[in-house]
Amino acid sequence: MDINNYCVIMAGGVGSRFWPLSKDKQPKQFLDILGTGKTMIQLTFERFVSICPVENFLVVTNEKYKDLVLQQLPEIKENQVLLEPIRRNTAPCIAYANYKIQKKNPDATIIVTPADHLILNEKKFLRVLSGGIEFVQGGKELLTLGIHPSRPETGYGYIQVSNKAVDKYTNVYPVKTFTEKPQLELAKIFQESGEFFWNSGIFVWKLSAIQEAFTNFLPDISSLFESCLDKLDTGEEQDCINQIYPQCENISIDYGILEKSDEVYVYCSEFGWSDLGSWGALYEHSAKDSNQNVIHGEDILLYESKNCVVSVPKDKLVVLQGLKDYIVVDTKDSLLICRKGDEQEIRRIVNDVKITTGEKFI
Repeated sequence: MDINNYCVIMAGGVGSRFWPLSKDKQPKQFLDILGTGKTMIQLTFERFVSICPVENFLVVTNEKYKDLVLQQLPEIKENQVLLEPIRRNTAPCIAYANYKIQKKNPDATIIVTPADHLILNEKKFLRVLSGGIEFVQGGKELLTLGIHPSRPETGYGYIQVSNKAVDKYTNVYPVKTFTEKPQLELAKIFQESGEFFWNSGIFVWKLSAIQEAFTNFLPDISSLFESCLDKLDTGEEQDCINQIYPQCENISIDYGILEKSDEVYVYCSEFGWSDLGSWGALYEHSAKDSNQNVIHGEDILLYESKNCVVSVPKDKLVVLQGLKDYIVVDTKDSLLICRKGDEQEIRRIVNDVKITTGEKFI
């Protein structure tokens, strides 16, 4: 294990498309969505612990989730949890982690990962990741892991690659274009072309490379965190972060840097990846009964029901009859019954609930 390897886990999202199971007080990264007995952030931590020393993990999250992180990841210390006072997308989140790491190890190699993604083939993933770490040691490369599309998915970002791999790295290609969440017909063209890959949102780079990119493309964000550098790892850190965060542009690392840099590459692979962004994604990757139903709960009886996702609390009996292609999610205070094909409406539903009832059920 290389002591220069660092892992930054981004864990500040709300996961509104998993409502009503995922709520603001406890979003999906802190839930056992897959029914494995471990939460998504716990599975993420375990995925990287063979590559990065425990002391080299940083979790960037909203300040309200500090206790959840420390409860679910008892291996890490309080100073490894970076607290965002407000959500400002992935670029400020990554910048904050960069400056924390810079104070400790300027020669660091950084892996950035969301806290709530699914990876089925862990062994292959670790081989790809090791190859990616080796590739970025040149110094300036910014690497993202790209996934061979298995279907014309409209909910993912796509990366088009050039037709020539990089020297001995037969699966690493320079980036040509980025496209965010295309319409279905365009997604079909992307899949058929063989030139486009899903953007996994998992990145690998040297600290020096990403810091230079921030200076070149997001200098305002870089300057804000630079102003806090002397206060990091002191009692003044949080006050300084709370002061500068509202001034940060709300922008993703993809749009702010990766789409502008000439040093971006894609490691093209397939290791059973999903961002588990919706109930439909969970359905696709979960075990099913003889009628193709995904069931999370203990006392559930289904009659003449097919292709459904059913999630209910323990110690609650639920009986369903005559449903096909439905999502049924019951929690202590909320019940959702929605056609699986209409799951993209859940975000609108959450907004409507917020307007009509306030924050009570969100």
